This record gives sequence, C-alpha cells and structure tokens, in this order.
Amino acid sequence: MNTSPLAHTALSSPTSATTSDQVPQPAATPPPMPGSHQVAQPGMVHPSPALSARGLLMTYGTGGTTTRALDGVDLDIARADSIAVMGPSGCGKTTLLHILAGILEPTSGTVHHDGTDIATLGDRRRTRLRRSDFGFVFQDGQLLPELTAIENVILPRMLGGTSRRSATAEAASWLDRLGLAGMHDRRPTQLSGGQAQRVAIARALAGRPSVVFADEPTGALDQVTGRSVLQVLVDSCQDSGASLVMVTHDAKVAAVCRRTVAMRDGRIDQEFVRPAAADETTAAGRRPAAADETSVVGR
Repeated sequence: MNTSPLAHTALSSPTSATTSDQVPQPAATPPPMPGSHQVAQPGMVHPSPALSARGLLMTYGTGGTTTRALDGVDLDIARADSIAVMGPSGCGKTTLLHILAGILEPTSGTVHHDGTDIATLGDRRRTRLRRSDFGFVFQDGQLLPELTAIENVILPRMLGGTSRRSATAEAASWLDRLGLAGMHDRRPTQLSGGQAQRVAIARALAGRPSVVFADEPTGALDQVTGRSVLQVLVDSCQDSGASLVMVTHDAKVAAVCRRTVAMRDGRIDQEFVRPAAADETTAAGRRPAAADETSVVGR
C-alpha cells in the first residue's frame, strides 16, 4: 500500500463537550487526546499495553470472490516493547500493521490505543493520532524528494501544530544522534540508501511517539547497511521508550525484537519470546538471542 499517513492533514481540533443546566450527571471519562499518550521509561518494557487488538477480521471483495486477509487476530503490544510480525507473502502481516496503525479499518474487531478504541475516533482525530502518537518507517523511506533531510523530518511535526523553530531543533537533534550531522540540507537524492532510512527513522521518532511501525524497513538495503540501520532503529526506539512493531519476512531481522509472531493464513500461528533481547541489543558488542534460544508459544 503506497498511501503514507504523512499525506493526511488535521483540519481542526475536536469540539468540547457542552455543559447542562440540569442536575449534574456523573461525567464520562473522555478518551485521551492524541499526543497525550503515556511515555514509557526508556530501556524498560512496561506490562500495560500501548496497543491491544481483539478479534481482528479483514476481508476484501464481495460475494464469492472474498479474500480473508485476517481471521481473528488477538495481539497485545506492551509499552517500550519490540515485536516482529513474520510470515510469507499474503499471510496478512502488512494488513495487520495498517489496522494497528489506524490506516485501515477492520471488517470486525477492535484496536485500542491507551484504552481508546481507534474506530471511535473521527477521521481528523485518527489523522492527529498518526501524526502525534505513531511513527512510521517504510521500506523505501517515502521521503519527499523536493525537501531536504531536515525539512522531511519537520514536516509532519509542523502539520501537527509544532512551531518551525521547535520542530527544527528537535529534528536537528535526532539527525545528529543518527549520524547525519552536516547532512541536514541534503535532499534524498544526495543521500545513500542507509542515510535516507536514517532520515525516515528521525522523522518517525521526532515528537516521541508511543508506537513506531516499520514495514520491511531494511528491505531495499544491502545486508551490511540494513543491519546497521536496523540496529539504529531498535536502539532509538528503546532510548525513547517507544514500542516497535515491525513487519518482515527475514528471521535475522526479526531476531532483534524481543517478541516475534509468525502468521499463516491470516492468523497468528506461533509466538517467539526472547526475554534477554531488549537488554542484549543495548549492550555493546552483544547480539540478540538466536532463534534456538527462544521460548515458543503455539497458537
């Protein structure tokens, strides 16, 4: 799917609830505003879920030509956790990512973010959610070629209402942390593939999102560059306290995440948990646990 969440713009803020002159009634707790998410402590996995999906069903087509992309998926993603979604082409992994991110609406089932059902948010609030609470890294980066690196990073922040000065300072800090000092004014065509993906990572993490979604983030890179970019992505999410949800077909890429779910025919078939992965990916010179060191939970 080529539609980028960055293309959506928020036109207005939700209206406030009106008060009543009648006898006061107990007020319902309003859903949290996008951008008011709880920030997890960097480097620690928190048990409460940032995202919770239940009974996700997604079908395409009508009549006798329907295709079931998801068939009853339940999934919790803890704050500051990292999870890889694996499976063969057509298993539903990218559809799952797009539904979790609020880009697609499921045929049935729910996705809750910080306790709020995403489906209950209007289009404007979902757009605001994707700008303020979610970050995105795609296989090809989806950088705008006419903008410089720093302009690509600040664009979604400015669309969300952040001042240019504040967004620029934040973007410059992230670009420098990701090894792009001195390259702020380069356009995507003046960057290597790995450098361009680092710009995409900076764009995803600017504003401290609660969840970062990555769809085959190293798929267009060579093995050495891909490994470097992948480690930058995982380490940056851990440092900022963001949850990472990554779609991949590569077991070596999935191994950097603490959890891996393997999908088949629209369902979660197995789950692999690497308890030590979060600690090992931040320790100098140490690698995440290998596949044969994981615990396997069947579905």
